Amino acid sequence: MTSPRIVRRAKIVTTLGPATDDPKVLAELIKAGADVVRINFSHGHFEDHAQRVAMVREAARSVGRCVGILGDLSGPKIRIERFIGGAVQLEEGADFTLDVALAPDAGTRQVVGCAYAELPRDVRAGDVLLLNDGLIVLEVVRVEGPRVHTRVVTGGELSNNKGLNRRGGGLSAGALTDKDREDIPIAARLEVDYLAVSFPKSAADMIEARQLLRDAGGNGRLCAKIERTEAIRHLDEIIEASDAVMVARGDLGVEVGYAELTGLQKRIIAAARHQFRVVITATQMMESMIHNPVPTRAEVSDVANAVLDGTDAVMLSAESAVGKYPVKAVEAMAQVIEGAEKYQIEQGGRARQRFEQKEFHGTDEAIAMAVMYTANHMAVKAIVALTESGSTPLWMSRMRTDIPIYAFTGHEATRRRVTLYRGVYPVYFDIIHTDPSVLYPSIFRSVLELGLCAPGDLIIVTKGEFSGVSGGTNSMKILEVRR
Repeated sequence: MTSPRIVRRAKIVTTLGPATDDPKVLAELIKAGADVVRINFSHGHFEDHAQRVAMVREAARSVGRCVGILGDLSGPKIRIERFIGGAVQLEEGADFTLDVALAPDAGTRQVVGCAYAELPRDVRAGDVLLLNDGLIVLEVVRVEGPRVHTRVVTGGELSNNKGLNRRGGGLSAGALTDKDREDIPIAARLEVDYLAVSFPKSAADMIEARQLLRDAGGNGRLCAKIERTEAIRHLDEIIEASDAVMVARGDLGVEVGYAELTGLQKRIIAAARHQFRVVITATQMMESMIHNPVPTRAEVSDVANAVLDGTDAVMLSAESAVGKYPVKAVEAMAQVIEGAEKYQIEQGGRARQRFEQKEFHGTDEAIAMAVMYTANHMAVKAIVALTESGSTPLWMSRMRTDIPIYAFTGHEATRRRVTLYRGVYPVYFDIIHTDPSVLYPSIFRSVLELGLCAPGDLIIVTKGEFSGVSGGTNSMKILEVRR
């Protein structure tokens, strides 16, 4: 497998949908810079997902890139039902009722059904409910049996199946639904590299999801979507129980209020990196590009600030799934990332993050930190990590640096996994069948053929004493690349 010219470190996650179902568009999307693709289990069946996974694998091969796959579980559907006419106009001060016993298609200007049967038990007079990403605001007046009577605080058009949140959180819906439990074995069959869990409230939700995935034969890593107030209260334990986290700013912003969102984004990113977890920043990053070929200045600043905060990846949702310009959206995001990273390096030099952990838990962690300290104080061109599981490159990637980290591995799953790590790039290298006496010349040949280094450049190579042993990295060497 060839490798593209590397010019940025933060990665791009793109959501698949009707706009990417053309194989040519998908290939162009990956060529433009998509590192990981997201499959939304809220839509479609196994056959649809399997077809898209096959298309991704083929498109990645056709353009010579390795691409990871993120499966995204639906989570609980806390939504209103449908209106007779498809939509209604709610006026400020008007009475409006949410009725969990109402027929799904019987909504009017006065009342609409609710798919979340526990709503009357979860709310009380004075609570604020938010519909359609907070555009509609209701205040609960009273609860009578299955009906929640409210007053419209902020009106507007309300259409079918819009989401519902309670300001401050507190809705009791569990993270994993029956549909999620059916979709997890599907994710295992599809061999997704990451599985995102929607609306986790505690570490227990992530532990359950991981066990279900392992029981189904899946080896993907778990990603917690932070989108509930309860998740913020239990942030550290959720991160510890996960391999990655997503700053899911849609529902999170509605529940906590948009004024708090920017600070929470920074807090979540910092907390994830402190625990050596991967972090994705998502939701409306380039929303205007659903319809327009260029992003707004505000969107440019949003993406750039996430990169400067230290996110591993930024994500496109509807922009790539249903937008008019999916490839242009990826290209624009890549350009913004490059600009932000250029500024970061110019302002802060190579090392931007101090390592403050007092104790290492394994030799691979110790070697990784020693490598990064050395690399940031020498004229090192690249770091080559011979890796089985990708753990050593992960530790290295927690240090902000402009030095590329190449994960040399013969395992396809590991190559796909590291596509989400900031500043880490997968390279196929079969160490098991490489004669130890020509190991370093083989590495030199690979970096030269791929254009990663030039003769005379210094590189740092890490490896374990025994090939094929996960977590066994215990040595580093500083080498001069030779032909």
